[in-house]
Amino acid sequence: MSTDKFSLRMQRDLLIFDGATGTELYRKNFFVNVCFENLVLTAADTVQSIHQSYIDSGCDVITTNTFSANANKLSRFGLTDKLEDICVQAVKLARKCAHSDTIVAGSVGPAGELTAAYENCDRADLLLEPALFMAQAGADVLIFESLDEPEDVKALAKLSSRLEIPYIASFALDENAVSINSQTAFEELLAMLMNSVNPPVALGLNCGHGPEATLKCFEKVRTMSPLPWVVQPNAGEPRRIDNRTMYMNSPEYFTTYAMRLANLGAGAIGGCCGIGPAEIKELARSVKPLARGNASAEKPVIEVAAGVEFMPEVPLSERSKLGRKLANKEWITCVEITPPPGFDLSGVIEKSRICAENGVDIINLPDGPRASSRIASLITAIEIQRNVDIETTLHICARDRSLLGLQAELLGCACEKIHNLLFITGDPPKLGNYPASSGVFDVDAIGLTEMQKKLNGGIDLGGQSLKMQTRAVIGVGLDPNAIDQEREYRRICQKAEAGADFIVTQPVFDPEKLLTFLNKIGHLQLPVIAGVWPLASLRNAEFMRTEVPGVVVPDSVMRRMGSHVDKESQKLEGIKIARECIELIRPHIAGVQVSAPFGNVQTALAVLK
Repeated sequence: MSTDKFSLRMQRDLLIFDGATGTELYRKNFFVNVCFENLVLTAADTVQSIHQSYIDSGCDVITTNTFSANANKLSRFGLTDKLEDICVQAVKLARKCAHSDTIVAGSVGPAGELTAAYENCDRADLLLEPALFMAQAGADVLIFESLDEPEDVKALAKLSSRLEIPYIASFALDENAVSINSQTAFEELLAMLMNSVNPPVALGLNCGHGPEATLKCFEKVRTMSPLPWVVQPNAGEPRRIDNRTMYMNSPEYFTTYAMRLANLGAGAIGGCCGIGPAEIKELARSVKPLARGNASAEKPVIEVAAGVEFMPEVPLSERSKLGRKLANKEWITCVEITPPPGFDLSGVIEKSRICAENGVDIINLPDGPRASSRIASLITAIEIQRNVDIETTLHICARDRSLLGLQAELLGCACEKIHNLLFITGDPPKLGNYPASSGVFDVDAIGLTEMQKKLNGGIDLGGQSLKMQTRAVIGVGLDPNAIDQEREYRRICQKAEAGADFIVTQPVFDPEKLLTFLNKIGHLQLPVIAGVWPLASLRNAEFMRTEVPGVVVPDSVMRRMGSHVDKESQKLEGIKIARECIELIRPHIAGVQVSAPFGNVQTALAVLK
């Protein structure tokens, strides 16, 4: 067995696979009457250019153009005698584009419906032949793709003992974890394979019914085996929306689901049919930093220098109005207002004044939500507090600043008496008006919390004494709707240990989910401010439910929003639903943070009345 380069990389990194080759060949005017696999011999430059486009997009793993390269399928084109040449050349073309650390994966697709010439042939032999050719040509790993039929899985289990390089077994499943063609439960297919002499080094999901269905499937199967997972959704099928046929396959849409896959523990992510270099580029740019941000929690941020002592922390009740209310267990009301994309802050200041006049305690200021470009939140907070008698809570996002930049920001907050801070890891940059932007993620929300806790004790990033101390009230985020509840629980416990003073949740549409999570974290004894989003319309509810992964909008809420025909009535119903939600959860929380949908603070105030 050769050194398992693939497994070593998966242990260290979140790997980015390439996207579809067949789709790209079709876009280059090679139609379906052509044997795509034979193009490695007859149009080598074109195949190589596709591999190069994926390398340039930032992928770590290149898959050979050999999906249908087996004797049975090639016989339809009269090319069975070219099998070895195709397999060897396919590996060579991929290797020509690869960097020194790029992994070349030899693709082996299903044997297919057997033709008359091969109806008595052993499927294991049909799959083994190209696998051996690619292994001998220098592939680093084999990936048996689109496994669906039990016969192909049994064949793979049979031939696996003869493989001398590691292999991945990747299945084509629907959202219920059932094989798409044969309707076989994944558990049955997995059992056939894991009982073999030589099991795979990783499992995979590929193709399927698009990113959303693949995410739902991965939720079900990810804990069925301790092996790492390679997940490669396709572009999906068209959906009917208002009698329009729409393809939900933009790079941003694809990447949003890829981020959820990464958070659920996928060790490698790529694309299948319909996914091209644009999607892989956005995937690599957004998900790689997310992986770095998640990993940063594992490393200590600050080591205190010898002889440096912590200053006694300023009591919570003396740090700010919010700190006093938290310490005294008084009810807290916050309204979230997003800073503008330009530099005119008069509108935000006026909205803040209206909130103050209506008794709101805090204005909450997001920091570049959804990786958007807006005026600095710190400047916005300064101007609000200068012009209006109200405190702000400032989001501090790890995405855009190095450790040195973050410390400078935190010290600036202390100087300007911005004492209420909410630490978040941040959304990785997505496709938008600033595609060249990249995430920093030197640290995540846990590390940020630890940094601020040290600053509150007079210790800076280098572990040296500041000879003065900050007095921040430290807030952290919580997603009670998180798909991976254990990960969310583990991280909120780490945030509490790092020094959090309070928690703010993502928008709550299902009170029972929040109450269940609050019961689980009761031992942390941290006050919780619940996020509340008053739905502005039925369309707004549909968007939150279907296009924002992880947000749960119950059927009962959808029915209520849909019971009104005009927008004003729907908005009033959204306000009523938000009020009822607060009433249900109020005995269990310290306060609420109400979002101002589309900047409308009157809607937020209506919820708080």
